[in-house]
Amino acid sequence: MKRYFQFFLIVALLISVPLLSNAQCKGFAKKICKMELLPDYTHDGNYHAAILTEGEEAELYKTFYSDQEYRIGICGSDNMGDIEFTIYDASKNVIYTNKDNDYSRIWDFKLQTSQQLKISVKVPPNPDTAAEPQQGCVAIMFGFKAK
Repeated sequence: MKRYFQFFLIVALLISVPLLSNAQCKGFAKKICKMELLPDYTHDGNYHAAILTEGEEAELYKTFYSDQEYRIGICGSDNMGDIEFTIYDASKNVIYTNKDNDYSRIWDFKLQTSQQLKISVKVPPNPDTAAEPQQGCVAIMFGFKAK
């Protein structure tokens, strides 16, 4: 009976650790990253955050509407270096990349037509770090300007 309890306890811990890490990452997004939008932009209410390791990439799709001013803000844990983000249209054309703008963490824009865009976030490998790649929370925040 004791073995079953120990097995159950180990399985419960293995399941809960990733959930706690993700919850901490969303808390980081709410507390720290949301400030990238203030004071001119209103947060859209969604928190997009994930634990990424150097060399990893994540992407998401979001619909933006015409004649609305938007801000995209990217932030990461202190141990993360430059975070690259690229915006693509439906035809896979690059609309914006912060790599061309000294890895700026915000981008303000307004579209002529409503469209769904792909946002790709990449944590490039840091050649200055040790053999073990760094890992940390990366969040994408979206805001809009009230009319």
